[in-house]
Amino acid sequence: MPTKLRLATFNLLSLDDRQGQRPTLEERIPIMRPQLVRLDADILCLQEVCGQGRSGKRRLRALNQLLECTPYEDYHMVSTREEGRGDVFENHNLVILSRFEILEHHQYMHDYAPSPRYQKVTAIPEEHEAREISWERPILHATVDLPGRMTMEVINLHLKSRRPTNIPGHKLDERTWKTASGWAEGVFISSMKRIGQALETRILIDKLFDQDPCALIAVCGDFNEEFDEVALEAIRGDVENTGNLDLAMRVMVPTERNIPEPARYSFLHNGRGKMLDHILVSRTLLAYFNGSEIHNELLHDESIVFVPRIFYPESDHAPVVASFDIADSKIKWDAGPYQSCPTWRKPGR
Repeated sequence: MPTKLRLATFNLLSLDDRQGQRPTLEERIPIMRPQLVRLDADILCLQEVCGQGRSGKRRLRALNQLLECTPYEDYHMVSTREEGRGDVFENHNLVILSRFEILEHHQYMHDYAPSPRYQKVTAIPEEHEAREISWERPILHATVDLPGRMTMEVINLHLKSRRPTNIPGHKLDERTWKTASGWAEGVFISSMKRIGQALETRILIDKLFDQDPCALIAVCGDFNEEFDEVALEAIRGDVENTGNLDLAMRVMVPTERNIPEPARYSFLHNGRGKMLDHILVSRTLLAYFNGSEIHNELLHDESIVFVPRIFYPESDHAPVVASFDIADSKIKWDAGPYQSCPTWRKPGR
């Protein structure tokens, strides 16, 4: 019998239990628990999970409290951690929860794409040398043991937002820029970070395909870009962009394309729906794909300016789900010139 599998991604919007925050964790939990239960996910990728406690003892206490009394409290869990310390980060942790055993997990940050160097051109005082530009969040990768002696490579991402990087001397306050040129350079640096993360992700994907040409790979998370923008295109690796048919089996496919366009959004910005959260899958995993869901019925637009700020208990991102029927079948790869022509062999043959 095929294994029903639901894979989901959800940006929790700085899940924390800090004193004085509004809404409080106690106010958020009754709203967000039903969202998680509705996902009915076998594998769940989360973004923006804060760590609590002093450095050296920081844990995902708020997340564990949210997961209580849900099926996920007994799931296998891995998360991003500070290098050399073992602590989770104070902010913006990535977490993978799985009903199935997680065989191994890794995180990557400048392992495959070194920090670029850049000299700010509008900074005040003037910069006289290039400095390293680092992305703020690592990539989280887990190998999940599926039934039928199959494994899935799950990659959880949170790419840099469009929010401009600070440029010294060009801001009046946190939200107000003194000059348009300073704002433009801040946007440019943030874009460089986002595309750098995408590059590192694509290199990781190709390394997984080098190890197993028919790997089942899923890349999930908050990409902060829509389907046809640069960072997402870099991760997808479409033949239209590479011009190389030999790479056709390495293309990553966005699963939300089967949702009608008017409902295809996971974020609201100034009244417009934007699809920023994605689940991309390899062609071999796409063979088992049933459909996608975006739970955006109660999504709030927190971007509208000049109105009183309301702090909603929900996240400002909608969860995205992809469902599969994973059959216990094998793929036999023909030894042709492209190593890219699969034939299917049913069990028992």
